[in-house]
Formats: sequence, C-alpha cells, structure tokens
Amino acid sequence: MNALLLSAILGVVMMFTGILVKKNATIKTIAIAGMALLFVVNWMELKGTRLFNFDVSGFMSFNSFSLLFIAIALFCTLLFFLVSGGEMQKVGKYYADYFALIFFITCGIILVSSFKSLLILFLGIEIITIPLYILAGSDKKNLKSNEASLKYLLMGSFSTGIMLMGIALIYGSQGTFDVDKMNFVMEGGKTSNLQIAGMMLLLFSMAFKASIAPFHFWTPDVYDGSPTVFTSYMATVVKAAVFIGFIRLFENVFGALSSTWQLWIAVMIVATLFIGNITATFQQSVKRMLAYSSIAQAGFMLFAVYASNEAANEGLLLYAAGYSLATIGVFAVVAKMTDYSFEGFNGLAKHQPLLALTTTICLLSLAGIPLTLGFLGKFYMLKAAVLTGKYLWLVIFAVVMAAISAYYYFRVIQAMYFKDGPDNSFGATALEKYTLVAICAIIIILGLFPGLLLNHLYF
Repeated sequence: MNALLLSAILGVVMMFTGILVKKNATIKTIAIAGMALLFVVNWMELKGTRLFNFDVSGFMSFNSFSLLFIAIALFCTLLFFLVSGGEMQKVGKYYADYFALIFFITCGIILVSSFKSLLILFLGIEIITIPLYILAGSDKKNLKSNEASLKYLLMGSFSTGIMLMGIALIYGSQGTFDVDKMNFVMEGGKTSNLQIAGMMLLLFSMAFKASIAPFHFWTPDVYDGSPTVFTSYMATVVKAAVFIGFIRLFENVFGALSSTWQLWIAVMIVATLFIGNITATFQQSVKRMLAYSSIAQAGFMLFAVYASNEAANEGLLLYAAGYSLATIGVFAVVAKMTDYSFEGFNGLAKHQPLLALTTTICLLSLAGIPLTLGFLGKFYMLKAAVLTGKYLWLVIFAVVMAAISAYYYFRVIQAMYFKDGPDNSFGATALEKYTLVAICAIIIILGLFPGLLLNHLYF
C-alpha cells in the first residue's frame, strides 16, 4: 500500500520536474532515486514495517506473494532505469514525462497484483495500458511508432470492452465485486450460464492483455513499432504483472470452475507456444524475433494459471524475475544498435566483448539453459503442470517448444561470436555496463540458489 501511494506521488513529482529541471541527467537521477525509494518502502512492508496504514479491506490484499512480486517489478524497473534510462532521451524531448508515465504504470501494477475487487482489477489494467499507448507512440516522427500506438489503442479499447462486459455479467450473477464473497457453485454443483459467460469474457480479455494466442496479433507490430527502449519495459514488467493478475483471478475467483476453464487454458498454451516459437524462427529482425519470443514466453507463464498451485506461484515469481531481467538486458543492447537484423550483430564479440557476453548470458536464460534463472522458471512451470496430474502431453509439448526456441536465440550468439562484421560504433556508459553485469550476476546466482528469492514468500 505504501508503494502505491508513493508511486502516484512520484509520478506527479516527475511531471513537475519536467517543468522545473532542464538537465536530463538530473531528471534521470531523480527518477532512479524515486524508484529505489519505492523498492525500499515495499521491501519494508514485505518484512512487516509500514510507513502509513490505510484500511483497504474489500478492495486490495497485500500478502507475501503480491508484495514479493511488487518488489521484483520495482527492482527490475530500477535496473531498467539504470541501463536504459539514457536511451529514453533519444525518443523525444519529453524526458521527464516518460518517467512520470512509468511511475503511473507502477501504480497499475500494484493494483493488479493485490486486487480483491473486480473494479480494482479493471482500474489497474487501465492504469497500466493507457500510459503504454502514449509511450508506444512517443517517437512522433516515426510512422511505425504512430501506427503501433494507434493499433494498440484500438485493440486495447476493444479488449477493455470485453473485460467490462465480463465483469458486468459476473456482478449480475453474484451481486458483488468483492472476490471473497463470490460463490460460483450453485445447489447441485451446477453453475449458471451467466457466470460461465462472464468468466470466459474475462479469460479472453486477460489473454489479450498478456498476448496469448489467438489474441496475440497486435503484439509483433506494437513491439516492433514502439521505441525499442519502451518495448523492453512493455514486454517484461508489464507482461509479468498481467500474469500475476491472471493467476489471482483464476485461482482465487474462478478456482471452483477449474474443470471448465482448464482445458481452454491448455489449448491456449499449445497455440501460444507453437505460434510464438515457430514464427520467431523465420524472423530476420532481432527486435521482431524478440517480440514473437515474448509470445512464446507468455505461453510458459500461462502454465501458472493452468496449474494454480503452490509450485505455480513460486514458478511465476521466478519466471517473472528471470524473464524480465534477461529481456531488459538484451533490449539494452538492441536499443543501441541501428541495424536490428541478425547481421547487425556480426562480430559484436570482437568489438564489444562485454556487451556480447552479457547479451549471451541473457539469451541463454531466455532459452532456458541450465544454471540460469530462466531454466528454473521453466522447470517450476512444468513441475506445477505435472503436479496437476492432467494433460502430461502438454508438458512434453512445452519441452519440445523450448528446444525449438534455442535455435533462434543461438542465431544471435552465433552472429556475435562466429561471424565477422564492421565495428559498430556504439558504446555504453560505465553505469550501464555495471548494471548489465549485475543483471547477469543475478540471473546466474538466482539460477543456482532460488531460495534467495523464494524464501521471502514464507519467512
């Protein structure tokens, strides 16, 4: 709760900073300090210390699961500011406003992670997505950016209408928005068609927000057209937050109807993994390849919703951390390049050995190679699915798709280390290099000792 209030205040502070402060370096420093403060305050609340106490019962519930995910989201956003904050200057002249929008998005992430009312879920989703429409079109001189923003706005508005209709049907059948007061099982063990219709509409709308097939069509164009630095944030922290809301909705609210929606989730997993991985293998642009791979990664995260057990909750936290860190690291390098094709990475290891090494570690984590956090995230997701005792073929299919994903990730590594190319005259500041090294260190350390993160769920 404390982080929610402070993030809203900091968003307003950053808006006025854009008026009062002219130096971009000062603006960036204020944003980094603000995000660090948010992380510290949220961590204190996770450990039982609150700066402010407000009664939010009936609206939000801050348990160890939600607070730990919020901590992961804030920490990844802090690293994003450190490693990619400088690239945001190149997008446009409204530098402070970009940070302000991200602080407002953080408010939405906290709401989605801790909702107890369907109205709070709706508000959280909209607070996340509306600023993203602006960030997607922030490169005003680029027609692809304008197209991405318009497409995202139109498709996002349509999915919002579906979500509102689903919430209305649920309210009509239950008479309340409070998820703790809902009961979907009627006398005789039956469920009304109104409730099932509302649940399915919510499933489809959340699938759109998380870019789950067959509701993924907007993702490649929006990610490819948006400024690369904002694509990095869109595809990581934001996507993970949607899945936290997804799992809270279907585990806590629709848990009694699992026999109805579990098969639908399984079909979506198959479609998402297949379309994401197969399409990514044919891309010639690394940025667009990462967009399709994010769809495939969403398929793995969907296992948490499918299983809805303790292992799924642990796996989603590990996956959110590993996927966000690795993708932020890769996009930090991609954003500095002018050629997004695979050939643009030729010879990078010779000219920029440190950047090539950090990119390699991040790609290995995304591919799920052992000794990385990405591997543990996939392992926990598959473990959660096995524990359900259903659809074991789904686990085998996911393993095959994970093996296919290694192909297009290794194409980038091959280009960096085994092909010659011209000297790419771009560099990174010392702060950016140290942050990339820190990201890789965290990926490996948590890949070896996941208890360093998961223990905070229970102790």
